[in-house]
Amino acid sequence: MLEARELLGPTSGTKEQNRRKLIIEIMIKADQQSRLAQRLGVSGASVSTAVADLAAEGTVEVETGRKGGVVRLPETRGVALGIDLGFRRVAVIARPVDRAFDSVDPQIEIEGANHGFPRLLPQLESMIRAAVRSTGQELEDVVSAGLAVPRMIDPRSGRFTTPVLPPWSDVDDPAASLGRLLGVRVAVDNDANLGAMAEQTYGLDKPLETVVYIKASTGVGAGIMIGDKLLRGERGMAGEIGHLTIERDGQVCLCGGRGCLDTLVGAEALTGQVRRAGRRDYRPPDSLGLLIGLAQQGDAACRRILNDAGRTLGFALAQLCNLVNPRLVVLGGELAGAQEIVIDPCRQELERFALAGTVTDGTRFELRTSGLNALAEAHGALILGLRARQQDHPGDGASGGVVSN
Repeated sequence: MLEARELLGPTSGTKEQNRRKLIIEIMIKADQQSRLAQRLGVSGASVSTAVADLAAEGTVEVETGRKGGVVRLPETRGVALGIDLGFRRVAVIARPVDRAFDSVDPQIEIEGANHGFPRLLPQLESMIRAAVRSTGQELEDVVSAGLAVPRMIDPRSGRFTTPVLPPWSDVDDPAASLGRLLGVRVAVDNDANLGAMAEQTYGLDKPLETVVYIKASTGVGAGIMIGDKLLRGERGMAGEIGHLTIERDGQVCLCGGRGCLDTLVGAEALTGQVRRAGRRDYRPPDSLGLLIGLAQQGDAACRRILNDAGRTLGFALAQLCNLVNPRLVVLGGELAGAQEIVIDPCRQELERFALAGTVTDGTRFELRTSGLNALAEAHGALILGLRARQQDHPGDGASGGVVSN
């Protein structure tokens, strides 16, 4: 049996570094050689040569019997971790590096970072241990880990970008805390960014030029993939659609702005609308999930509130589509659970306010909900963690910075 730690060990020279990058991409997703070359941004010939060498020594296996066979790892010991640390929900996935992306038994808890990271840490450690045990391996076999958080992350330092918004504080460094537990560097990035990375890698048969992933739960964020690259911006603040001003004289937002999208379609804004609409004998839902459940059962107030949220979101997405002109927009997060109650009015407003050429051609644009079963962010975190192993000394001493993909 191969050992992932040895495959990902220190390298000397460009050839060995490129070989390790190829092995990492195979760990992320077994794929055809042409797709691996595309993901790595190198020529098909160089990948073909490297695969032939790796196959000859037994490090990879190539599917036979058809042109462009899939390249995968043989039985290999080692586990990759992906952690989605949301405000009201935590998901942890652990996957053996020689298995398909959906070979996971996720650990999910409904208490998140909204009560503070120090309080959550013991529970998170327990979830990580349980997830790793489900693979039949041990914590010592973890070779990579990535973390998704619902805030802006500076891509150079791996720390929260100012202003650091609640429930986080300037001293919080969840990647470093988890790194001490695991004994590996934990790479960290914004959750919507990692959702976009997962959709591009696992949610499609083949990559598209421009993919936007919308994480809509407690707040709203956008992850933007341009080819195989994430658009992060200079300080990791690209895609903060939740702080796009929709109502100039609207409610004040945590960020200090007024009338932000978050104040209109975030979970607290929507459940607050239900409470204000309630009668004396009406027990309003205290979470977005319950609100969605009532709407799907026919509750008129909840259904109207979600319809309106879809329209507001569609108006905001129209501005994004005019700027980025994506091929695909994927709605994820808790709000995506409302399905057509939100998606249909969202599509109507997109077609009303976006340039017609960006959204009306069904062969050149698609809006849909995520098919990754609410684990898009965790899958993206797992990808990020593996790609952080592309360098011998990733992050140059930073406590968990993101890496270029």
